Amino acid sequence: MDRQPHLVGELVELRPATPADFDTLFAVASDPLIWEVHPAHDRWQEPVFRKFFDDGMASGGMLVATDRASGAAIGSSRYGLTRALPGEVEIGWTFLARSHWGGRYNGEMKALMLDHAFKTMERVILLVGENNGRSRRAVEKIGGHLTDRTHHADMAGKPVVHVVYAIDRPL
Repeated sequence: MDRQPHLVGELVELRPATPADFDTLFAVASDPLIWEVHPAHDRWQEPVFRKFFDDGMASGGMLVATDRASGAAIGSSRYGLTRALPGEVEIGWTFLARSHWGGRYNGEMKALMLDHAFKTMERVILLVGENNGRSRRAVEKIGGHLTDRTHHADMAGKPVVHVVYAIDRPL
């Protein structure tokens, strides 16, 4: 699967991230309120975001989201394979500027990414912090169903359980 596509929707354009995108994405991510219910609640801090960004670049699947109307970067998302089973790809690591919450932007981002993934994959998984109700509702809104899988990680200095949602390729 091509994890570095260029995807264009009505509202959002997704393109492969480059090292030059750090400052622009950090300007979006430096809002502490974006991360207040996220397990990595300290990701608004430059050293923490730097690791997140560098990991995204190393993963090969990081995308920059831009608002097509303004051309401004509004966040990012990724395709990942490390926690996926054969026939699956993970969509995650998504953050979006608060100015673009509550509308159609996240839904369109995920729809573009799902459509692209389902060209070659049977299932998409999305990991969400067990206690992150905001993100769990967002995943359920786009059709994610809760599986019995979990993932454990240390985030912001403490252990965190992530639940795994799945969306299967339409027949």
